[in-house]
Amino acid sequence: MAEPIRLKTPLSDDDIMKLKIGDGVLITGKILTGRDAAHKRLIELIEKGEPLPVDIKGQIIYYVGPAPAKPGYVIGSAGPTTSGRMDPYAPRLIELGLKGMIGKGVRSKEVRDAMQKHKAVYFAATGGAAALIAKNIKAVKILAYEDLGPEAIRELDVEDLPLIVANDAHGGDLYEEGMKKYRRD
Repeated sequence: MAEPIRLKTPLSDDDIMKLKIGDGVLITGKILTGRDAAHKRLIELIEKGEPLPVDIKGQIIYYVGPAPAKPGYVIGSAGPTTSGRMDPYAPRLIELGLKGMIGKGVRSKEVRDAMQKHKAVYFAATGGAAALIAKNIKAVKILAYEDLGPEAIRELDVEDLPLIVANDAHGGDLYEEGMKKYRRD
């Protein structure tokens, strides 16, 4: 297996364009969290022409609602949420400069098209590995929507967060390719 690609946030177009589906990636830096309730609020602000509470340009959003931290830890289990729930909102955020999303499961055609058009990528995190993923999170702070509890927008300081490129900016779809490989015609 190839050596993982190391990336630091924020991501640039050059970072995105060198990634291909199936690539293993280790992310270091600051990333955002957010799920559907937070995404809905962000889109409402955009539609009103109001500023967002966070800068999404070059950023990665991890679709996670982390569990509370146990004593001595910065965060509890932090496993990925099914990404399809963010599909109604993701194309607009990608258009505004979002470069990466982390979650699990397939993405809609609209999201994949937006990734190609605006140079963004979708990373898959391993479902069921929430406690292991949490070990790569070194610091956490709430940036917006604290009233949403676990779904508030947080800034995570991550070190070598292990991910796989599931959708790239070239139109590649790891889920589709995987199904083709094992499909019996």
